[in-house]
Amino acid sequence: MTALDDVEGRAAPADASEHGVRWRRIVLKLSGEAFAGGSGGGIDGEIVRQLASEIAEARRELGLDVAVVVGGGNIWRGLTGAGHGMDRAQADQMGMLATVINALALQDTLEQLGQPTRVQTAVQMNQIAEPYIRRRAIRHLEKGRVVILAGGLGSPFFTTDTPAALRAAELGAEAVLKGTHSGVDGVYTADPKLDPSATKLDEVTYLDVINRGLNVMDPTSITFCMDNHLPIVVFDALEPGNLRRVLTGTEGVGTLVR
Repeated sequence: MTALDDVEGRAAPADASEHGVRWRRIVLKLSGEAFAGGSGGGIDGEIVRQLASEIAEARRELGLDVAVVVGGGNIWRGLTGAGHGMDRAQADQMGMLATVINALALQDTLEQLGQPTRVQTAVQMNQIAEPYIRRRAIRHLEKGRVVILAGGLGSPFFTTDTPAALRAAELGAEAVLKGTHSGVDGVYTADPKLDPSATKLDEVTYLDVINRGLNVMDPTSITFCMDNHLPIVVFDALEPGNLRRVLTGTEGVGTLVR
């Protein structure tokens, strides 16, 4: 054990049960667009700092383990490239690299706030981040580090919803929290931006999401979470304080899928 490991190991907070949180270990899925704020592209430093502050608070004050899966849509989307004639696999590989940029931005901001982190990637790039190794990731969580997971699954043709679900199962997480970025605070019966009559659902089943085509996560991820009994919470990640509200079960915040 290095001196750094020892310091970080002693930084572990009190047991999560003391703080009334619903889960002891979570995977937080953040889309790349969330990093852009209102600009639509690039990285908004103030937004990243807000997200990092809430993650660090959840880790320290609520006493739970946090892994974060990041997307890359603020920099590059594979589907966009494929739609313009690029090879889909090549375009998706570019998207994987975009997720690493966002992961490093989040890591830097978290560490400025004093929260130890590790970035692990599904695509090996040893000079920048660790390769994803399940047991190592679990050990980092046990030591009080936030683990940021980038590179998707390392394979094309998958959205970052899929690694969020898969990593949650692998790491023994008790829930997947999907943070939205567009002011939509949960799952609705229709797109609330297009249909004024759309109503928010406080709770919905996996099968209802699939059968009704509700916009939660891609169908592969929904099915995987259903098979592995992983609840999903969809909430507005850019509303200050919402992460804590979801974790403590504040009524009316987000939509629970189970």
